[in-house]
Amino acid sequence: MQIEIRGLERLSLRERQVVALKETGWSNDKVAAKLGMAPATVATLYNRAKSKGYQVVLVISGDPLGVFGDEAEDGDDA
Repeated sequence: MQIEIRGLERLSLRERQVVALKETGWSNDKVAAKLGMAPATVATLYNRAKSKGYQVVLVISGDPLGVFGDEAEDGDDA
């Protein structure tokens, strides 16, 4: 499983770095330590990036979540 971030061309390098880490579950404190900046700066960059608009797409190969087995093929289980 992987993520794809669309619209990165609208973001600065630092915004891209912050978005990549934040969208994979990193906290502001961990991102700040990794990138050598204050947690408040991480929050500012993340909010600025969100205002510029980007999309996170989850790319799933196969059925790692176990939801697309034989019983779910017809979609009539509701």
